[in-house]
Amino acid sequence: MAAFWHQRGRRQENGGLGSVIDGLGSVFDVLLANARLVLGVSGAAVLAIATLAVKRLIDRATSPRDEGDPKAEQKSLEESWQDLALIKTTPKPPKKQRREDLSEPLLSPARPLVPGEVHNPRSCSAPLGAPQVKSSPLRCLTLQEKLLSHSSQLAVPEIQASLILQLARSICTQLQNFLRSKCPELPFGRLFLSGALLDGLEVLAADHIHLMLPVVLDAGLWSLISGEDTVVRNPQYWMIKRIDLGYFPRGCSPWDRFIVGRYLSSNVLNETLHKLLVASINWPAIGGLLGCAIHPVVASRELKLEVKHDQVELSITLFPVVEMEDKVLLAVPPEGLVENLWLESFYRAEVSRVKELDAGDSGARQLCLRILSGVCRSQPSLRKLGGSPVTHVILHLSDTASDWAEESLADRFQQVLEELVAYLEKGVLPSYFNPKINLFSGLLEEEIDEMGFVLYRAVSEPEVLLK
Repeated sequence: MAAFWHQRGRRQENGGLGSVIDGLGSVFDVLLANARLVLGVSGAAVLAIATLAVKRLIDRATSPRDEGDPKAEQKSLEESWQDLALIKTTPKPPKKQRREDLSEPLLSPARPLVPGEVHNPRSCSAPLGAPQVKSSPLRCLTLQEKLLSHSSQLAVPEIQASLILQLARSICTQLQNFLRSKCPELPFGRLFLSGALLDGLEVLAADHIHLMLPVVLDAGLWSLISGEDTVVRNPQYWMIKRIDLGYFPRGCSPWDRFIVGRYLSSNVLNETLHKLLVASINWPAIGGLLGCAIHPVVASRELKLEVKHDQVELSITLFPVVEMEDKVLLAVPPEGLVENLWLESFYRAEVSRVKELDAGDSGARQLCLRILSGVCRSQPSLRKLGGSPVTHVILHLSDTASDWAEESLADRFQQVLEELVAYLEKGVLPSYFNPKINLFSGLLEEEIDEMGFVLYRAVSEPEVLLK
């Protein structure tokens, strides 16, 4: 009975496969008969090879296996993989050319060699007679090259700079004449211009100039008191005290009208000048004479003029300045109730020292300062860092780093960024001329954190600051 069911099952299996094979054979015959008409010569060849491989697979699957041969199964599998490989390696018929393919290059550019890779001519798959296509790999600029390229973009056009200086000097002359006629009793000195444009440190756009108004004091009637000895405890500010009132009572000095509590008040002087600028000077007439429009800024605490010309726009800030005991003091009181303080300015000493050091070793400190000032100006989060703080960092670094040649600009630029991050982490940047003064004292903690974050990221990739 067991033998019966075994033979029956084999007959059913063979009979089922035989019918399937017969059906497939008829289908293949029809396809091969019509392949030349439908697919063409190359298509018929591909179909014939594929059909032959499939037939071989079916024949080996249905043919009786010699059970005595242990290698028969392995041989059958190897032949099957060979037939499948035959199907895969059959060349595909060429596809019909499309219109858009006509614009594609016939030869692909050669792969550029990786640095350190040895070129092996035998590995080239192109025939010897084939034309070689040379590739021109993109040249990556170094940080040094990027800095020099960026610095060339910071120069103000000569025509624009000349026009701005001409307007500023004309306005300075008009204001000087007005003060002499309106306030002849006040011994103002000769007005003069100041700023990066005049000192060769201009960046991006020369749209701001300082106008310095000297306040001439009699040294026998006034003396300086350091801010450390006042309630503000800030060595960057000074107070100008009226002395010897017993021998020289009020009225002996023309500046006594600006005294508050025996101290020359920078706030009262600024308020008086602000009224003169806004209400007393005929700026429309002066602007018409100079071919521009001049408007005093009414709402600003600073003494500021906005100048609009057909070609340029300019902002001029007026600063009353007192020079006593080798100090340069500006009438810039801090915000708050204290109104008698004068801010010590180191700008003149900063520019002089930087130029002196560059002249001594043909250094690139001014170039580095221009680039960093331009970066701070273009980055909103770094604007309060530009100018004086960056200059003092460069001066501090000059005491330790001796190589400031232009070839070392990239190294010095990177080092200045690292120094700035270190100072911001401490929240203290000592003045180069007075270590007691912290140049970060006027910044908020949030501003210091934001500046530190931006520069910390730039230390590893300085190029991001030049975009």
